[in-house]
Amino acid sequence: MPTQDGIQRRDRALVAFILLTGARDGAVVSLKLKHLDLARGRVIQDAREVRTKFGKSFDTYFFPVGDDVRRIVEDWAEYLCQELHWGPDDPLFPATRMDAGPDRLLRAVGLERRHWSGAGPIRQIFRRAFAAAALPYFPPHRLRNTLVSLGQKCCPTPESFKVWSQNLGHYQVLTTFMNYGEVTPERQAEVMQSLGAEVGDKTAVAAQIVQLAGSLLRQ
Repeated sequence: MPTQDGIQRRDRALVAFILLTGARDGAVVSLKLKHLDLARGRVIQDAREVRTKFGKSFDTYFFPVGDDVRRIVEDWAEYLCQELHWGPDDPLFPATRMDAGPDRLLRAVGLERRHWSGAGPIRQIFRRAFAAAALPYFPPHRLRNTLVSLGQKCCPTPESFKVWSQNLGHYQVLTTFMNYGEVTPERQAEVMQSLGAEVGDKTAVAAQIVQLAGSLLRQ
């Protein structure tokens, strides 16, 4: 994605941010600079100021999706603070400022020091980005599915996947499994074919299954 002006930099940072945090687009439009804690690698989703689902507050720590993705978000925050001199209560992802050109038609001319009123502009940014990359469009929320798929592959224990689920704002890990954890038929075949070829510690695997079942029953 290009970064020739403030609007383009915002759009690129927005896509990177949603991949890094899995934040819902409805929450992203209401985030302020003070909600981004780069020192601890987290986003403070305070329901008193952020439009979280069901009005619950929680912290989201950055998912391990690559240092390059994180740097894009860090550079964006630095741009807002150092070059635009914005403060903690200014929007993390500001609306586009529109003005009339010589032809009296409205056009984008920069960044407005206010929040978007809704998530529609975020989805349009995703739509344009996917089209420019010659890819089929997927809405921002689908990145949460991407993160769940990643978690299924890299979480070694039931506890770590529970934490991964909680980081998405889910109190119950079953929500993550049932709503986001669908496995494609291709992946199903790949995993099933690999199980017979792998010789692992069956006792340890059985213990993990029992532990996971117990955690699900306690919820």
